[in-house]
Amino acid sequence: MSGFLRRLLHIAARPMRRDRGQGGYVVHPYRGYGSRHEVLLMGRVFRQAALGDVIPRYGVLRDLADVIRRVFRRGLPQVTVEVTLGENVTKVTTDRDGYFDVLLSIEHPLPQDSAWHHAELHVVLPGVEPVQSFTEVYIPPTEADLLVISDIDDTVMYTGVANKLRMLHRLFVKQAHQRMAFPGVAAFYQALHVGRSGKAKRPILYVSRGPWSIYEMLEEFFQLNRIPVGPILFLREWGISWRKPWPRRAEDHKYDLIQHMLEMRDELPCVLIGDSGQHDPEVYARIVHEYPERIRAVYIRRVERKPDRERAIHALREEIRHTGCDLVLAEDSAAMAEHACAQGLIAEEGLEQVRRTSQS
Repeated sequence: MSGFLRRLLHIAARPMRRDRGQGGYVVHPYRGYGSRHEVLLMGRVFRQAALGDVIPRYGVLRDLADVIRRVFRRGLPQVTVEVTLGENVTKVTTDRDGYFDVLLSIEHPLPQDSAWHHAELHVVLPGVEPVQSFTEVYIPPTEADLLVISDIDDTVMYTGVANKLRMLHRLFVKQAHQRMAFPGVAAFYQALHVGRSGKAKRPILYVSRGPWSIYEMLEEFFQLNRIPVGPILFLREWGISWRKPWPRRAEDHKYDLIQHMLEMRDELPCVLIGDSGQHDPEVYARIVHEYPERIRAVYIRRVERKPDRERAIHALREEIRHTGCDLVLAEDSAAMAEHACAQGLIAEEGLEQVRRTSQS
């Protein structure tokens, strides 16, 4: 357990290492996503304390000091953030905790020979050097014909969300190569990404209830398991601050983000993928009610067999049946792929690959 706690401490301290203990003002953006008409990106502006010379550069004491700095760092309210993407420029103001959401209209077209675009952020504060940063924004190519939005925890990667201690152990202690991907997941998501034509290049957006501090681990996990790396990993800021000691509710976080994604690409149908262990079926059914003509299918991985929970999911399936959207409670990736192939969402070759890898 002592090793577990040290690992937790090390992960919680990781976001603080970028400043090398110098402290000061920081603008921290996350990667963005958008269309040829507008893009969305998020971030925060905050001030954090510096470390004294007596604190060692490495070890538990340094991690503890960085966690304390993170807890007490102060978001800067009412700060203007200027965002530049190509020739498109906008300004936003941070909220009371220093967070900002940018919805930037694309009035000057971006190059179409690349899906990734470089965005620069600029903050001017009185009496200090200007604060600058940058991030990347992903815009799907024109041939994309489907939007895929997927949960991660117990949907792509087994974390055991029903067992909180086990989930923390897998998230924070296990290295990326030790984490367990569900059989057939990589083949299924690859099939969804390329579509029936093999050239669709559909965007796959991943939403997790985990904190931003495990971002790098998740990217490594996806690459090691050959799961298509989504342009965006939408995680939660777990609110490790004096004002907000608890994270935002996962279902609210997921619902709001899915709404944003659907509204930005209103020409694209969508597939939603989640698991039965938390709130995914309820959140997704709510989305289907609000966008009945957009959601082609909802795939829910069965991760537990509680009779009350299964009855609730079956009731949701009947509740949305009139929209033409199927809610599939699936035993494995192969069951999802079989339905997707029957609906024309993936090719036969993709289905066969999912079947082969699901049995391995």
